[in-house]
Amino acid sequence: MNSPLATSRFAQRCKQLALGVALIGVAFQVSAQTRVDDAWVRATVAGQPSSGAFMTLTASSDSKLLSVQSPVAKVVQIHQSSMKDDVMKMQQVDSVALPAGKAVSFDPHGYHIMLMDLTGQIKEGDHVPLTLTLEDAKGEKETIEVQAVAKPIGTMDHSKMMHDHSKMN
Repeated sequence: MNSPLATSRFAQRCKQLALGVALIGVAFQVSAQTRVDDAWVRATVAGQPSSGAFMTLTASSDSKLLSVQSPVAKVVQIHQSSMKDDVMKMQQVDSVALPAGKAVSFDPHGYHIMLMDLTGQIKEGDHVPLTLTLEDAKGEKETIEVQAVAKPIGTMDHSKMMHDHSKMN
């Protein structure tokens, strides 16, 4: 038979276990250095050679986005769009600074990810895997796996932009 003392000890152990599990969950959240929000890719038409990936990145400490990989494209580059002499230009960049606690937007009008030499059509609703590699101020690298949803968009057609494939510094 269970005595009141044994029942009390069991209840205390359950509370300790629950607290321990909760603390482990907090530890995992703290170890996540960068948050990715609203990741999406522009859907393509059959035969279209490239697309763009967009998202918002918020790093918990000063970091930078170094590279992105995806199995849907043979070439993946980080680009920056800019307006010069009334012409929208797009250039590859080596990395993008992610200041601690500040959301950095990757959108069609600024920094974005170019998916080039696509391996097939990206259809609306597809989930496109992206692997982001980041580095913090201490030189520690972090890899984040993202599933970006393919959405149609009519705002900016990258094929009509002037591409300068030299890198911006």
